[in-house]
Amino acid sequence: MPAEDEPTLDPAPPESPRELRFAYVPGVTPGKWIRRWEERMPDVPLHSFMSDGGTQLSVLRDGSADLSFVRLPVEREGLNVIPLYEEQPVVVAPKGHEITVFEDVALEDLAEENFLDADELGGPEMALQVVASGAGLLILPMSVARHFNVKDTVARRLTGAPETQIALAWPSDATDEVIEEFIGIVRGRTAQSSRQPSAQQEKPKKAPKPDLRGTGSGAKKPKVAQRYAPNPDKGRGRGSRKKGKR
Repeated sequence: MPAEDEPTLDPAPPESPRELRFAYVPGVTPGKWIRRWEERMPDVPLHSFMSDGGTQLSVLRDGSADLSFVRLPVEREGLNVIPLYEEQPVVVAPKGHEITVFEDVALEDLAEENFLDADELGGPEMALQVVASGAGLLILPMSVARHFNVKDTVARRLTGAPETQIALAWPSDATDEVIEEFIGIVRGRTAQSSRQPSAQQEKPKKAPKPDLRGTGSGAKKPKVAQRYAPNPDKGRGRGSRKKGKR
């Protein structure tokens, strides 16, 4: 029996199952990537949440997210960043503004307009409310303007303005097979791609087919029944058939 003063060790707590968390800025629609993940990696839960421009990197620094869909430019120190696609800029004006008669508007034609800064106004949603009041115009990515869709505003495609770009970012020292799997899905790799960690796992070997030829080495093949009676004249020379009495 153990001594009375010998301490008892508590069993180590079980490790929590692996899960993947990612953040995305307004205007990004991650639904297709979520669906593909659930099809390929049903055993790894995937959690997503929206972050604004001010927290698109802080969610990586504080560990709230494993990856983040960000809007460039960003500070890349300590991060892996993969540019994904460019966004179409639009100009947003109050309803009834003269730009409503056009489908596309050139930035140089709006030189006399008062433009608002979304960051100074607390983000795009609040800035759009200010635009609706008639205080000025706002330049945003088309996806962001559609996402918030503030009443009493109108958006038109803007030419001559720099395009914004969406990228996927994650800490440089945090890459593992689960993150690599998600990156491959975002980049459009198929489930059979050799670059996907899930496709590199060894597949179970199929069991050999049973030998139906018999168990013994001298087993004979079954005879095949003859469909026709043998020809009695086969092998005899011409004219060798015996003539019978008539």
